Amino acid sequence: MKIAYLINQYPKPSHTFIRREIQALERQGVEIERISIRGWDIALADKQDEIERERTRYVLKGGAGSLLSAVLRVFVTHPVRLVRATVLAARLAFDRSERPLPIHLVYVAEACQILLWFRDAGVQHVHAHFGTNSAEVAMLTHVLGGPQWSMTVHGPAEFDRRPLLNLPEKIKRSKFVVAISSYGRSQLFRCVEHRLWPKIHVVHCGLEPAFYSVPTAGAAETRRIVCVGRLSEPKGQLLLLEAAKRLLDRGEGFDLVLAGDGEMRGDIEAMIAQHDLGERVRLTGWIGSDEVRDEILAARGLVIASFAEGLPVVIMEAMALRRPVIATYVAGIPELVIPGEHGWLIPAGDIEALVNALHELLEARKNSLFEMGQAAQARVISRHDIDIEAEKLRQLFQDAIDSDFRMHLAKVIETPCGPEPPSDSIGKY
Repeated sequence: MKIAYLINQYPKPSHTFIRREIQALERQGVEIERISIRGWDIALADKQDEIERERTRYVLKGGAGSLLSAVLRVFVTHPVRLVRATVLAARLAFDRSERPLPIHLVYVAEACQILLWFRDAGVQHVHAHFGTNSAEVAMLTHVLGGPQWSMTVHGPAEFDRRPLLNLPEKIKRSKFVVAISSYGRSQLFRCVEHRLWPKIHVVHCGLEPAFYSVPTAGAAETRRIVCVGRLSEPKGQLLLLEAAKRLLDRGEGFDLVLAGDGEMRGDIEAMIAQHDLGERVRLTGWIGSDEVRDEILAARGLVIASFAEGLPVVIMEAMALRRPVIATYVAGIPELVIPGEHGWLIPAGDIEALVNALHELLEARKNSLFEMGQAAQARVISRHDIDIEAEKLRQLFQDAIDSDFRMHLAKVIETPCGPEPPSDSIGKY
């Protein structure tokens, strides 16, 4: 089985879950072709990501000339399909899309380039991560004559922008759709009519045993708390800093580590200075997965003050490392974290609740933290083992490929002289 993964930017420091999924599928014998639209020149903090970059093909790396050449080749061999893809892209552009028509036409050109690569590689199915432009390019590639496709939708951005991203159209045209939580699946149910619900499945993001098969002795003696995530508005780091200021004013000692980087770093640094938190708060910038693990292990617990989420992988990582978590009642988080057993769940945006939870974490007894950590690890391993989740995905891929083969075989049997080559078969050009 040969599957292509199509991603807007890969690898990426905040998307280690995609790398883990790909590697787990490869351990199960699936051959993966990695295709990324961009990202060949970004700074990477993880050696494994550097290895992945060497194995990835980048659509825009060849420049406009390469894309134009691909369009001309597809026009010569499949002019009708190219017209159909262009018409679809134009319709999506004018149907409340957040991107103008020229951008959607670029997506058609990208699909032409990818189509040629798939023909040479013998790809049987395409899987896109995120319901954004990568999913549209996968859809257009299929219209051009490429293989069937599917996508994983993470949220929250896709749910917030679902009309602008033409998400209902993508769900209708895909072979199947993956959500990373039951909450995520429910939001996808809202996009389409009931008859399409069976094509939407839940496959969790997962962890490999190598990540948590390390000594995880309790850190109950430290008063360090870690927050891992992109420095961005939905992650709620500014609210966390406000809570840290209140703890400081109450005379409570603590250290707070903000691991990650992002567009709000300047605002966060300004608030740290404004609240005189420089001796209490440390920003790491982007760090690799091994360093993330070290930061979690050195902390008493993890705090995630997010206003909107999918289901943060870092919560899984902290729980797997036997660290209790403070998180918000949003999206898929309550499906994993049970308050009182694995940590604390608080209402999003409630600063008093956040301050109280931080205080309780800092003052919790050693045996209480140990019991929470043990329960947290058991729960996350039972629900988020990457090999188990990858097997679910592998079976979805196999079922999709088998279904396409049965449909083609039925056409052959029904047509005495044999049918025309199917437009969704990459091997029939």
